[in-house]
Amino acid sequence: MLAVIKGAGDLATGIAQRLRLANIQVAMTDIEKPSAIRRTAAFSEAIYNGTATVEGFTAIKADSAEHAKQILSAGSVPVLIDPTGAEALKLDPEVVIDAIIAKRNTGTAMSDARLVLGVGPGFTVGTDCHAAIETKRGHHLGRVYYEQGQSPIPNTGIPGMIAGYGAERVMHAPAGGIFHCLHQIGDTVTAGEVVATVGGENVIAAIPGVLRGLLPEGYDTPKGMKCADVDPRCTKDHCFTVSDKARAIGGGVLEAILAFGLL
Repeated sequence: MLAVIKGAGDLATGIAQRLRLANIQVAMTDIEKPSAIRRTAAFSEAIYNGTATVEGFTAIKADSAEHAKQILSAGSVPVLIDPTGAEALKLDPEVVIDAIIAKRNTGTAMSDARLVLGVGPGFTVGTDCHAAIETKRGHHLGRVYYEQGQSPIPNTGIPGMIAGYGAERVMHAPAGGIFHCLHQIGDTVTAGEVVATVGGENVIAAIPGVLRGLLPEGYDTPKGMKCADVDPRCTKDHCFTVSDKARAIGGGVLEAILAFGLL
């Protein structure tokens, strides 16, 4: 069985990891220059580096659907530069999972596969997906919506709370320009510390903790873009493994596949 996951950021990677543990083959897609900041837990890094390994599973950059088939046969996860997902559909997947987390549907249709799942806001069951998975932290995280007309909770623009911190955890580019890292993911930082620069302006941590996310060095960054993230729980291992949120969402995806009788 093959599932195509649109998107290869940290949440999509959590989904891929849970599906691979259930012996479901996975192929993924992303854009030419992914902007995931949790890069050490994201298969999108394969687009930059050729390969990426998270919790024992390896993703490999694929040049085409045919190349992706070779990677799948070797037991790895192919990642295609395929913004529309059209190349990945040549693999004839049984399941398509839109985990781009664009807060809206960017082109996924129920006709794309036997089972189409929408992850996060912007999807409506029966309109553009067969089921949808909740991504908002809280009581319903990972819940699967099955009923006609149901949708995940709309995006609030406010990061979920972790160890008492919400919006303070996330840093945004103070200016447009080229992103330069002054720290690495996994470093411990203090409140007020400069972690990077964008367009010559400082990106400053608002709280102490472990630096869990950073844009890639040299990324051409628009003003206001999310560019870094601090985890106040201060556990370095969290930076390199699937997050609790991604694991819960992955469990919801696996539930939906089972509920529709595809396994």
